[in-house]
Amino acid sequence: MSALDKDFDRQLGRRIQTYRQTQGLTQQQLAARLQIHGCDLTRSAVAKIEAGQRRISLRELKSFCIALEIAYEALLDE
Repeated sequence: MSALDKDFDRQLGRRIQTYRQTQGLTQQQLAARLQIHGCDLTRSAVAKIEAGQRRISLRELKSFCIALEIAYEALLDE
């Protein structure tokens, strides 16, 4: 994985974390919302994504946007 990819993963993770915290959700609560929408991520996986330690698939990105009730651009735009 290139340095650019790692930087993108960290930025994306921070944005997810910011939106989660703004909504007053724990990682466990966000994981539960994701699971309701068919995305089987655990609290641990959410933590790794937020820390930029785990890549996120497009399907997972869609689920995060649905669970957090935000547009794709909110996570992808700088």
